[in-house]
Amino acid sequence: MSDQPDLTNLADLAAARFGGTVVAVNDEFFAFAERMLLPEAPVVRPGVFTERGQWTDGWETRRRRDLPGADWAIVRLGSPGIARAITVDTTHFTGNAPEAVTIHGATLAGYPSAAEAADPAVDWVELVPRTPVTADAANVLPVAEHGLTRITHLRLTIHPDGGVARLRVHGTVVPDPRLLDHVTSDLAAADLGGVVVAASDMHYGDRHNLNASGDARAMGEGWETRRRRGTGHDWAVVRLVTQGLIVRAEVDTSHFRGNAPRAVELWAADYPDLLDPDDVSAIGDWFPLLPRTRVQPNTRHLFDLEVPVQATHVRIDAIPDGGLARLRLTGLPTSTGRESLAMRWFDALSPEAAIEELLACCGSEDWAAAVVERRPFGTLAGLLPAAEQEWWALPEPAWLEAFTAHPRIGERPTRTPAPPTTARASLVSLDAPRREQAAMDEASDEIRAAFAAGNAEYEDRFGYIFLVRAAGRTAEEMLTVLHERMTHGPAEELRIAAGQQAEITALRIRHLITGA
Repeated sequence: MSDQPDLTNLADLAAARFGGTVVAVNDEFFAFAERMLLPEAPVVRPGVFTERGQWTDGWETRRRRDLPGADWAIVRLGSPGIARAITVDTTHFTGNAPEAVTIHGATLAGYPSAAEAADPAVDWVELVPRTPVTADAANVLPVAEHGLTRITHLRLTIHPDGGVARLRVHGTVVPDPRLLDHVTSDLAAADLGGVVVAASDMHYGDRHNLNASGDARAMGEGWETRRRRGTGHDWAVVRLVTQGLIVRAEVDTSHFRGNAPRAVELWAADYPDLLDPDDVSAIGDWFPLLPRTRVQPNTRHLFDLEVPVQATHVRIDAIPDGGLARLRLTGLPTSTGRESLAMRWFDALSPEAAIEELLACCGSEDWAAAVVERRPFGTLAGLLPAAEQEWWALPEPAWLEAFTAHPRIGERPTRTPAPPTTARASLVSLDAPRREQAAMDEASDEIRAAFAAGNAEYEDRFGYIFLVRAAGRTAEEMLTVLHERMTHGPAEELRIAAGQQAEITALRIRHLITGA
C-alpha cells in the first residue's frame, strides 16, 4: 500500500487558472516565482541564456552567502480551501535544488497587499514541517493534521536557496458561502468546489478539465474519450458545489470539430446525505435534466430549463463518444445546500478567522473563543445550542463587553477602516444593526426624540446601553419595551439584557449560516 496521499479528486488551489498568484517574494534573481503556478509541466531549454543566466522554467534564487538562511515566496491561492498535500516539483533542477522546504498557510480576509501578506504579524500555521526534498523530482508532501484548516495564502520557504519548477497545492475548495448569495453561480465550477468525480474514459483529455476555470484554449484543455468501437456511450459525473437548483446548462464543444459528440444527455441526482459524495456507484436514481439533444462541433450550447432542477450530482452522457470543452450548470444553492456549505466553511476556518466571524454576531472575545473551541459542529442545529450554552456560562463582565459592541437603538454605526485580517467580519458587524433596526428608518421625529431621551435615562440607571432584539419589532414596540424595563432592578435587568443579547446572537448566527 502506498503512503502517498490520494490526489485523484483534489483541486490545485494555487493554480494560475484559478487566479493563484505570487504576491511577495524575497528573491527571484534567476527566474520569477510566478512560473511555479503555471499549469503545464516544466521544460528545459539547453543552451538558452538570459542576462541573468540560463533560462529556467520555475522559480530560482541567487546563491545564498549568508548561511544559515532561507528564501521564501508567498502565494495567494486562487481558491481558498483545505490543503491535503503539496507537490514541490524540482524537475530539471539538478545541482541547484533546495535541500529542504517548510510550508505554512494563513487565512487573510479581503484583499491584502504584498506588504500586508508579508507582515511578521500574520499568523502562519505550519502545513509541512522542514522536510528534505529530492532534486529533479516531484516531491509530494502530505499536510500535517493540525494544518487541515481553510487557508487563503501559502508561504513556501526553501532552505537555503535554489529553484522550484512547479508548486501544486492539492486540496478541497471551501468557498465563502456568502459569495453565492443573491446571484446565480456555476454550481459545477471547480474554483467554487465542484468536482468531476468519475468518467467512463479519459484517453485524450482529463475529466477535471470539464469544469475548469475559464474557456478552454485548445482541445487538450477539455475532456476527450477514445473512439468507441462498441455499443453504448461515454459519460462523466460532476459533484456540485452544494445541493442547488439548476436553471441553465451550458455544453461547450469549442475546439472539438471532427471529434465532438453527436448528442448529449444530462441527468441529475439528489443525494445530499451520501457518506462518500464521490462514490457514484451509491447513486441509484438518476432523473432527466436535459433530454437527448443534438450538439454541433466547436459551439457553445445554452439550454435554459423550464423548471429548475434540484440536484447534488449531474451526469453528462457524450453520445456516442468524443470531446467536450466545458460543462457549466448555472443555479443557486437550496436552503439546505446553503447551510451545508456554510457549516463546512465555518468548521474549516482557522481559529482566528472563526473568532472574527463570531465577533460580528456577539462582541465577547471569551464567548467567541469558547464556541470555536467546540468545533466541528456539522450542522446549524449543533452550533446554536453550543453558542447559547457558552453565552450563559460567561461572567457578567463578558456580557457587558458584548453590550458595548452594539449601537444605541435609533443610532447607526459609523464605518471605520479595519485591518485586512478583520475586513470581512467588520462589514458584517456594521451591516447587522442596519438590517435589524430597519424599523427605525420609518420612525417619526417624535419617536426618535423619545428614544434619545429614553436611551440616556436607561444608561444613567443601569450603566450600559438599552439592548433589545430589534428584528421583527416596530419602533413603537421597542419604545414600549424600553419604558417597561426601566422599572426593573439592576440584577433583573442585567439578566433580561443578556437574554436579548442571546436572541440577537442566535439571529446573526442563523443569518451567517443560512443567508436568510
